[in-house]
Amino acid sequence: MIDRGFHHDGSADHVSTLAPEPGETVTVFVRTPREHRSGVYVRTTPDGEPHFTEAVVDRETEHELWWRADVVARNPVTRYRFLLTGSGSGSGSGSAGGAGNPPGYRWLTASGLVAHDVPDATDFRLVTHAAPPAWAAASTVYQIFPDRFASSGARRETPEWAIPCDWDDPVAGTGPSTPRQLFGGDLDGIRSRLGHVAGLGADTLYLTPVFPAASNHRYNASSFAEADPLLGGDAAYRALIDDAHRRGMRVLGDLTTNHCGDIHPWFRAALKDKDAPEREMFFFTDGDLGYEAWMGVPSLPKLDWSSERLAAAMEEVVRHWLRFGLDGWRIDVANMTGRLRGSDLTREVARRIRRAVAAERPDGLLVAEHAHDATGDLDADGWQGTMNYAGFTRPVWSWLRGPEVRLPFLGVPAEVPRIGGGDAVATMRAFSGHMSWRALTHSWSILGSHDTARIRTVCGDPALVEVAAGLMFTLPGTPMVFAGDELGLEGSWGEDARRTMPWEHPQAWDTRTLGAYRDLIALRRGEPALTGGGLRWLHVSDDAVAYLRERAGERLLVLAARAAHPPVRLPLGSAATALYGEADLAPDAEGVLTLPADGPAFHVWRLG
Repeated sequence: MIDRGFHHDGSADHVSTLAPEPGETVTVFVRTPREHRSGVYVRTTPDGEPHFTEAVVDRETEHELWWRADVVARNPVTRYRFLLTGSGSGSGSGSAGGAGNPPGYRWLTASGLVAHDVPDATDFRLVTHAAPPAWAAASTVYQIFPDRFASSGARRETPEWAIPCDWDDPVAGTGPSTPRQLFGGDLDGIRSRLGHVAGLGADTLYLTPVFPAASNHRYNASSFAEADPLLGGDAAYRALIDDAHRRGMRVLGDLTTNHCGDIHPWFRAALKDKDAPEREMFFFTDGDLGYEAWMGVPSLPKLDWSSERLAAAMEEVVRHWLRFGLDGWRIDVANMTGRLRGSDLTREVARRIRRAVAAERPDGLLVAEHAHDATGDLDADGWQGTMNYAGFTRPVWSWLRGPEVRLPFLGVPAEVPRIGGGDAVATMRAFSGHMSWRALTHSWSILGSHDTARIRTVCGDPALVEVAAGLMFTLPGTPMVFAGDELGLEGSWGEDARRTMPWEHPQAWDTRTLGAYRDLIALRRGEPALTGGGLRWLHVSDDAVAYLRERAGERLLVLAARAAHPPVRLPLGSAATALYGEADLAPDAEGVLTLPADGPAFHVWRLG
């Protein structure tokens, strides 16, 4: 697990291009200890057959050799790994050794260094499909649930389904009133608070659906053709997008490709007449409900993507709102879209939506919701990233959960576990090892969303929240902040977490957390190593983890601790200038840095 000299990742320091053309020769670099003087090969599997190329030494530093080899991006996804042979390959291999294992046989894959054969699933990847937009990986996304973010004060007629609420009324986290409470947040209200978002440092807005619907969450859309008049309609949406663009921000929409609402005209026509052309757009059955619905919820009839009529209509929805001004989409329930029993069209659906996005806006972003393992749906010319619940949210929650906190664990019939740093990092590496580097860096690192508990409630301690935020802003991935997390809002599950922003009660804001978010976002924006650098794990223990982010000779050292721990000593051979947290550090006579042992704490240093 720990990098002790053998290292490669998909960042620009190690791969000559992150967006190869089909058939292009890509130069890859792998780092070894200086004593490893022979036996470095890159193995590829062009057209499914293993092929080995011997690497050559490209350059040498005080402690490392950089080896170079060429890989032809022959297939849409070209997998490669490194074979390390020779007497030096066993040196410093950490957990890769074992009794009886010869020192001259090691594989280095995206999951780390091992001394035994492993399947190809964790090989590094070159992807020739069209790359995600250049702006996306360096962005900070800010998620807004429109009904609860801010109100312009406009008076609009309350629909029959809604229960009108005052802004400071409590949220009904459970029961029949949960989707019916209407607090009156709207698009002009969001626009009036863009200064807060800009002051925080976020540069990409992601709004949950703004389509008309008979609920406050609006995932049961009654139309995809307009913005909800309750939110101010198309005019308010246009004003918000234009104002955001003037501020240098981008705006992402939220689209349900798996289902619509049961009062949507498509479904009403299909339900009314068995001969209606819209009938093929849904799954009608002989069951009690009479049609397939998301999780059996009657108000959410499932869309049938085998219907060309449905596919064409949804592609036009995607394109229309990009023409309107959106910069991309987050796709709701992407993991279930196109999947039902023996039919699995998910990858085809993703490709069609991706092509629709590219045709309308070549620099548009397409990110998929996926609540568990999304790796099988990525790197396939469709979704460019995912909401990384499995590879980021779950391990961070499990490591930083407050000792006395008891919460349900994201749909699992168990409480959030409390695990050590080793298991948390192993979880992250298990998922990142099954996707390309660019899919990882364009996936959203999230501490919570409108569908989960709030990170403040999970941690139970603002100091642990700061550690969680530090991980979100310094590990590879695109950080996504759920509006209100920066103020310390709480909530024990998704609906409970959809509380209104306390704009009129600044005394309730957690100013420590707000300051930490601002400082960490600014740090990330100012350091190319954090937005485009590689990752090397240096230390992992139950209560502390340390890693390097590196790019073009710049090295940032990060230490995250959930509690006080034995001092971490790292032979890095250089002074460390504090960028966040603790004061500067100086190495001892042997070049060893001793890191602070306090906790909870988060630190970032620049190495000289």
